[in-house]
Amino acid sequence: MRERRTVAWLVALAVAAAITQLLVWWLRPPPKPVAIVGPPRSSYQLDDFTLHAFGKDGKLAFSMTSPHLARREGNDSLYVNAPKYLFVASDGSDWNGTSQYAWISSDNNLVKLIGKVDMRRPPTPTISEAEIHTADATVWTQDKRMASAAPSVIQEPGSILRGTGMQADFNTRTLELLSDVHATLAPHVHTN
Repeated sequence: MRERRTVAWLVALAVAAAITQLLVWWLRPPPKPVAIVGPPRSSYQLDDFTLHAFGKDGKLAFSMTSPHLARREGNDSLYVNAPKYLFVASDGSDWNGTSQYAWISSDNNLVKLIGKVDMRRPPTPTISEAEIHTADATVWTQDKRMASAAPSVIQEPGSILRGTGMQADFNTRTLELLSDVHATLAPHVHTN
């Protein structure tokens, strides 16, 4: 009799375990799909392209050419290799430049120039030429401003300024070094 009770308990426990397992299978949420791990994929890529970005006022804010551009899926920003660019100031003066890479925000209001940055403003009848040599600069295209925390060189006729950190306001034509500034000034030659 004792053996029958033991067998009955074992059968009851086995049935309870089977019912519990079935309930776990039925009530458990479905398994999540396996996430694919790997490099981000571009939603599109362009080779040898030219981009013209316009501001809210409808005027050209900047243009850029490059051998390669990628737009990543789920992120509307653009990643550019070896760009050549033109930023236009409010007075119509141009800043031409190059950098190793660039990142452009989805609304075209922010451009990060990555790596070595070289920019030049050609002379006009009212503005002298200028050059900026720096690295890792940020350009706010709507405000026509640029800044970098890297060592920078500003060259204008008769002067070479070196320092760390730089700010530029293309509207007011102001170029400013922020710290550790050293200047080389050429003597002004008077002609009679």
